[in-house]
Amino acid sequence: MADESIARQASVQKTLIGWREWVALPDLAIPQIKAKVDTGAKTSALHAFYVKRFERDGVSWVKFGVHPLQASVGQVIECEARVKDVRRVTDSGGHAEMRPVIETSLLVQGEVRVIELTLTDRENMMFRMLLGRNALKRRFVVDSGKSFLLGGNKNRPVSV
Repeated sequence: MADESIARQASVQKTLIGWREWVALPDLAIPQIKAKVDTGAKTSALHAFYVKRFERDGVSWVKFGVHPLQASVGQVIECEARVKDVRRVTDSGGHAEMRPVIETSLLVQGEVRVIELTLTDRENMMFRMLLGRNALKRRFVVDSGKSFLLGGNKNRPVSV
């Protein structure tokens, strides 16, 4: 049994990614956003500078605004998504907060997968998105010494 499992894992081709990559969130109409690949975070997180909860047909939803470009508030993307859950999340500084969790599609190098995202204000953080372990598992291997292994932003020069 163990040998079969190891053989299966070895046959799965995993994509090598860097510690930061350009990704897209097509369901949220976010064509590109620079994400920090964070193997210390279980769930991915997205910058939402405001979050308003509401009900639609008896189901909990959120409307939120995203500034997709780091260090810029010029571009605003308005999003809506169904709330999957609300979870207590502790950040790397030890601060805990209750965050809405949504499910959305993640587009990386032509491949789409559904991931969970928590919504939080990351205005003062270096990256507008964290790509956590659950989004990475069984598909990616991280080279922490490299950046943008999947290619840079096609519309803007790649910068830190």
